[in-house]
Amino acid sequence: MPRFTVHVRDEWLTVPCRDSSSTIRWLGHEALKRYTKNKPDNGGLPALKDAHLVVRRCQGLGLLDADDTIDDVLEDNDFVELAIEGDTMCPDFIPCAPGVSHLTAAYREPEDSICLDGNSLTSTDLVNLGRGLYKITLAPEAERKVVQSRELLDTIVKENKVVYGITTGFGKFARTVIPVSKLKELQENLVRSHSAGVGNPLSPERTRMLLALRINVLAKGHSGISLETLHAMIQAFNASCLSFVPEKGTVGASGDLAPLAHLALGLMGEGKMWSPKSGWADAKYVLEAHGLKPISLKPKEGLALINGTQMITSLGAEAVERAQAVARQADIIAALTLEVLKGTTKAFDSGETAPACLSRLPARVSRWVVCADIHSLRPHPGQTEVALRFRSLLDSDHHPSEIAESHRFCDRVQDAYTMRCCPQVHGIANDTIQFVLNIINTEINSATDNPMVFAERGETISGGNFHGEYPAKALDFLAIGIHELASISERRIERLCNPSLSELPAFLVNEGGLNSGFMIAHCTAAALVSENKSLCHPSSVDSLSTSAATEDHVSMGGWAARKALRVVEHVEQVLAIELLAACQGIEFLRPLRTTTPLEKVYDLVRSVVKPWIKDRFMSPDIEAVHRLLLDQKVWTVAKPYIDKYQTEYIPESRPVSPTAFSLESPPSPRKRCRHE
Repeated sequence: MPRFTVHVRDEWLTVPCRDSSSTIRWLGHEALKRYTKNKPDNGGLPALKDAHLVVRRCQGLGLLDADDTIDDVLEDNDFVELAIEGDTMCPDFIPCAPGVSHLTAAYREPEDSICLDGNSLTSTDLVNLGRGLYKITLAPEAERKVVQSRELLDTIVKENKVVYGITTGFGKFARTVIPVSKLKELQENLVRSHSAGVGNPLSPERTRMLLALRINVLAKGHSGISLETLHAMIQAFNASCLSFVPEKGTVGASGDLAPLAHLALGLMGEGKMWSPKSGWADAKYVLEAHGLKPISLKPKEGLALINGTQMITSLGAEAVERAQAVARQADIIAALTLEVLKGTTKAFDSGETAPACLSRLPARVSRWVVCADIHSLRPHPGQTEVALRFRSLLDSDHHPSEIAESHRFCDRVQDAYTMRCCPQVHGIANDTIQFVLNIINTEINSATDNPMVFAERGETISGGNFHGEYPAKALDFLAIGIHELASISERRIERLCNPSLSELPAFLVNEGGLNSGFMIAHCTAAALVSENKSLCHPSSVDSLSTSAATEDHVSMGGWAARKALRVVEHVEQVLAIELLAACQGIEFLRPLRTTTPLEKVYDLVRSVVKPWIKDRFMSPDIEAVHRLLLDQKVWTVAKPYIDKYQTEYIPESRPVSPTAFSLESPPSPRKRCRHE
C-alpha cells in the first residue's frame, strides 16, 4: 500500500493510501484530518469542507491539481506540502529554498564514485563531491584502520579506563567520570546540546562537501568511529540525505562544534534533513524514505563526529577553487579591456631571449630583448605567469589584431597602472591562491579530532589538532589577495565608462542622456569593492574565551571561510561587469577586430548577452556572464591559445643564436613593443 509524507504547518504526517486512484484533494483532506485529530478546536483550522487547499510536491516544487489522481502525479513515499488559504499560522510553504541553487535543481544521482582513504582527497575532488558528481566508497586499508581504532576504544570501555571524551564529560566537565551504562546517552547528549547553530542552512552542495570531508577524516582511522557508523554516513551521502546545518555558530576551536553537531543530529534521525526527493523534512522521515536507519552512537562516536575543522575547510576549499578559476579568467578579461582602451603590451614582455646573446645581436634587435627582460628582473611566479598569459593573448605575431595596428604609432608613452601593472597585481593574487591551496589540501587530509586514537601504540592522546588557526589565517589571506582583482577591475571599468579616458561614448552607449548605459553597472562594481574592503578585515585576529576558559583561544575560522566566499563571489561579479563593458567597448571599434583568442571570448559573451543598443534590464546580463565565469567557460575558450603560445615561444633558458634574427632587417613591426 503506497504512503505519502505530508507537511501541515509545522508537522510531518504519514498518510497511507489504499486506493491510488484517489485524488490529490482527498490526500490533502486526509492529512488535515490526521493533523486536527485530538487538537482542540481543530487546531484553529476551518472545517474540512470549507478548507481551500494548495498542494505541491517537494521534489521539483511543482503545484498539484486537486482533481488529479494520486497515481498520475505521485510516487510511493513522495513528500508533499500543504497550505491552507487564509490560515495565518500556515506559511505559504516551508522554507525549502534557502541555499538551494541551480545545481540542486538539476541534481542527478551520480554513477561514478571516489574512493576515500583519508590521505589523497583534493579540494577539486571535494568541490565535485559537493556538486553531486560522485558517490563515495571506502578504501579497504581505511576500513582496516577504522576497525583497529574502534577495537582499542572498546577495550578502553571494557577495562573502565578514564579517558577524555570516552568515559568523561567534555570541556569544563573533563574530570567528570561517566558510568558505562550512560556512555551512549553521553554521546547523544553531546550532539543534541552542541546543535546550537543559527542562521540559514548551508546549501545542499556545501552540506555534501561538509559530510564528505568528515567521512574522509574519519577514514584516517584516528577518531575511533565504528565501521558501522562510517558506512551509515557514506550511505546517507550517496542518497544525498543532508542534515540542516546552520551556517553560524562556530568559533573554530574546538573545531566546528555547532555545524558538525547539526550534521550528526540529522544522521541520528533528529532535526531536519534535505534530499532531492523530499526537500526539507524531519530527518527520520527522510532517512526512512531512502531505506536508511538513524545511526546509534557508541562511546566516543558523538565526539568523533563533531570535533574537527571540516566546515572551515570545506567552505575554504570552495573559496580557493573559485578564486583560482576567477583569477586566471581575470587575466583574459583585463587583456580584452587593454585592447579596447588601446593599451600597450610592452609592459608584459619577459626575457624570452637570453641576455648573454645581446653582444652578438644588432642594436635594433637587442633593444627589443632588453625590454623583454622586465619580469625576469622580479621573478615572482605569479607575476611571470600573468605576463605570459597576457602575451599569449595579445602577441601580434601569433594573433594579428586590427585594433592594435590602428594605434601602432600613437604618441602615448605608457598606460595607467590598472593596465600596466596587471602582472604585479594579478600575480600576487595567483601566488596567494597557491599558498592557500596548499594549506587547504593539507587540512583536507588531516586528522583534527581529539583525543586522537593510535591503535598501533594502544593509546589515545589529547592534543590540539582541532584548532582552526591554519585554515582561518589562510582564508583571511585569500580574501585580501583575491579582493585586489576586483579593486583593479573596478578601476578599469571606470576607464571604459569615462569618455575622457576611453575615447568611447560615455557609459558605453549611444544617445547618452536618453540612455544611461553602464553608469549604474559601474556603481554596482564600486559598491561590491567597498563591501569587500570591510569583509577583508581578518576574522582570525579576534579570539574570545569560551567553555568557562577551558577553550581560551579560538580561531574564528568559520567567519573567515564564509566571508572569503562572499569576497570571491563579489570578485566574480565585478569581473563579469568588466567583461560586459569590454565587449560593449568592442562594438564601438568595429569593424576592427582584436586577436583571435579575444574574439573567441567576445563571441562567447555574445552567445548569452546581446550588444547594448539602448537601455534595458541589466541584472540578467550580469548574471549570465557571472555564470560563464562560474562555469569557467571564458577560460575554456582561451586556454587552447594560451597553451599553444607557451609551447611555441622561446624559453628563457634556451640560448639564442645571433642568426635567429635576420641581420638585414629588424624584427617584424608586429613584434616590436607597442607605443614605441
